[in-house]
Amino acid sequence: MLLNFTSLKKQPLTMLKTALIMALCALFLQACTPSSSKPLQRYQHSIEGSYAGDISDDGKWSVISSIHHGISVWDLEKNALVYQWSQQQNSSDNLVLAIDISHTNSHAMTASRENFALWNMKTGQSEGYWKVRESNIRDIAISNNGDYLLIGKGNGTVVHVSVDTGRRLEFLGHKEKINTVDMMPNGRVAMSGGNDFIAYVWDTETGQVVYQFNHTSRVSKVALDSLGRFAFSADSMKSAHVWDLKTGKLLTTLQGTKRHEVFSTVRFSPDGKTLVTGAASSKVSVWDIANGKRIASWHVTPKEANRPTGAVVYSIAFSDNNTLLTESSSGYAERWAIPF
Repeated sequence: MLLNFTSLKKQPLTMLKTALIMALCALFLQACTPSSSKPLQRYQHSIEGSYAGDISDDGKWSVISSIHHGISVWDLEKNALVYQWSQQQNSSDNLVLAIDISHTNSHAMTASRENFALWNMKTGQSEGYWKVRESNIRDIAISNNGDYLLIGKGNGTVVHVSVDTGRRLEFLGHKEKINTVDMMPNGRVAMSGGNDFIAYVWDTETGQVVYQFNHTSRVSKVALDSLGRFAFSADSMKSAHVWDLKTGKLLTTLQGTKRHEVFSTVRFSPDGKTLVTGAASSKVSVWDIANGKRIASWHVTPKEANRPTGAVVYSIAFSDNNTLLTESSSGYAERWAIPF
């Protein structure tokens, strides 16, 4: 943007200052505007949008939940519908609102507010269906081969379940509602965050706290790197941190986050150099872990409607061909070029 200084010379000094300030503000806003980007490919997985979704760590599979199609399993390499599971989602009062695929792609876990189910991704068959006692389900996670399940609840309890033995360990470190949980692929380490402003990393065999990360507002998102290098925690007041999972020390604080930028999904890159996040505002961002700066950002496609509407980014994954995949509440799976 260029200023016409000739036309400003004859104006009062106050007007000159005002014009300069407005120009600088415009340049600042322009610099902070997310970079526009169009997907390389777009697939419609739900006609009227979805309620939850997850993409496998390798970007080959996705599982989504919608009212008209139940739970759908998609082969993302072929964009082919593989299974439709309707046992758990049989009415609008029993919607599946949380989904997690195991790191090995062997199993998937789905949950409504009152029950959760374990599915075999190879056979398409259910391997268990359970109702929770007390409270409601807020978030879930699953280990390799579906051996362990993690359930975060509204009463502040996180339950770790050993499927083969039926052993249940209740983590009682939180004092208020759980908002988010995650678990390492081997099921031995869990992470949870809640309304008590705290994110915990803890041992699932003993229930002992490994690390405690304090925030200044409710913790809205936690995530563990599947390779055991990093942990992530973010709160509702725009603070988002990357921690060294081996030492518990702070590595990076994400720069330029906004209060309304509530993260809905997080994924660490295989090389450990970048972090990608999705938000409830439809925004996808790529971050440099070394300095916390946002490298690039864009918005997923919103649901088609007669009025403007947004989209929650449910899941992000890196695929083999150096692209990113997203599943969002608009019902679209999209493939994006990595902008670096």
